[in-house]
Amino acid sequence: MFHAIYVGSTSACFELENQSPYYALEAWRVLLDGEAVKEGRENVFSLYGLKPGTAYRVTLCMGADTHTIEIATKDESCAVSVKDFGAKGDGVTVDTSAIQWAVMMLPEDGRLVFPPGTYLTGPILLKSHMTLELTEGTTLMGLTDKAAYPVVPAGMVDLDGGDDVRFGTFEGQPKSMYASLLTAEYAEDIRIVGPGRVDGDAQHGTWWQTFQQDPVARPRLLFFNACNNVIVHGIDAANSASWQLHPYRSWNMAFYDVSVSAPKDSPNTDALDPESCDGVDIVGCRFSVGDDCIAIKSGKQGESGENHWPAIQHTIRNCLMAFGHGAIVLGSEISGGVKALSVSQCLFRQTDRGLRIKTRRGRGKDCDIDGIAFDNIRMEGVLTPIVMNMWYRCVDPDGDSEYVQGRAPIPVDARTPRLGRFRFSNMDCVDAEVAACYCDGLPEQPIEEVALENVQVTFTEDARPGEPSMFTNAPERCKLGLWFENVKRVRLKNVVIEGQAGEAVLTRGVGEVIAE
Repeated sequence: MFHAIYVGSTSACFELENQSPYYALEAWRVLLDGEAVKEGRENVFSLYGLKPGTAYRVTLCMGADTHTIEIATKDESCAVSVKDFGAKGDGVTVDTSAIQWAVMMLPEDGRLVFPPGTYLTGPILLKSHMTLELTEGTTLMGLTDKAAYPVVPAGMVDLDGGDDVRFGTFEGQPKSMYASLLTAEYAEDIRIVGPGRVDGDAQHGTWWQTFQQDPVARPRLLFFNACNNVIVHGIDAANSASWQLHPYRSWNMAFYDVSVSAPKDSPNTDALDPESCDGVDIVGCRFSVGDDCIAIKSGKQGESGENHWPAIQHTIRNCLMAFGHGAIVLGSEISGGVKALSVSQCLFRQTDRGLRIKTRRGRGKDCDIDGIAFDNIRMEGVLTPIVMNMWYRCVDPDGDSEYVQGRAPIPVDARTPRLGRFRFSNMDCVDAEVAACYCDGLPEQPIEEVALENVQVTFTEDARPGEPSMFTNAPERCKLGLWFENVKRVRLKNVVIEGQAGEAVLTRGVGEVIAE
């Protein structure tokens, strides 16, 4: 009926066992050692304020059914309050030094506790083997003055003659950047737990207005570089200067029951962008931002031609995306490719696009995206549910060049990306507007296979036209059915399109269409 997906020293996260996207079919109640503590409808829920090293009985009641499991919270070396190091939490005093001093003094496997309050702070550098706990009623509030944010270099030369040491990055390439509000580099075994809030407060600064003139990349809210075994559980993240949560070249990362938000018009405020990571779990999260909700990335080829690490073994499940340019996005900085991505039981509401793949000529031969599965998805008011675009119009200097945007086939070479097999199954999409599906491959490198099974798309009557796919001189569409261009094989089984203008299935440069 349900199981624990994370148990820490003071918090735990649980997931219901069903097939319903994000919400259960009926309400539930939770008892902790026989006492009612929580109720709701979400498939993922959390408990906070637990005692370390303690056994608990957790009971889920749904209708006439009850189910009990036993958990044991983890031990820890100690727990200390950040206020004991001089932090005020009054929303006026700048607490940066006190917080950083507390982090550095914390014993291994210790927990740094933020009691309720608003802690005004600049960037904080985390370390290995620690838990940072933001209790209920706590806000870690970022300063708006750029001078409070040190500049992190893109990388440094190893004085012993080894490889350069990477530190800063943005949009797929090494770049100096302002330090993020919470940063961990070359660290392991870190937990950031809620239910408190981390707020970049970017709307009250100049980050969103002046970034195009600044040679230094904007900070993220949480940034992890070359980290292992990091868990972010239950926090409320908001209003970052740019991407909100950004794990980079890291492995064994987990994000459970996290909420991320920013205004719909805030630039580049992606909710969660795992880049070149191996093993990322995103479960029970809620996103509503000004750009993509989840964007899986793996670097950008650039002039150096360096080899990029792929994105491997990512699982996204029981998440809610409300607003944003794309709900689940692959790219466009994706020169290392993506392997083994599973997306299931998610609910998308009013995003511009639902499941979106974006790449372009020049991303390179290692931009190989294959074995991608999307299953059991519901979309409500998503303008275009499925988009696969190999002509992405991006901000790269050559983004509008004839090489990138020219429709005539050119020879396949080391710069040519590849899109392999994609499976979309058990999807219910209501109130679409622009297109049901828009798959647009390269003539010299068609998409290998697109398979749709048990997919239903209906259009709203008052649909407005828009661009289903972003490329140079892209035409606007309205109520377009399934569009496949430059695809080797299309498989359709139990696919229903209702309310479209014109034919339900349109093809150009498609090898074969197998319909059942």
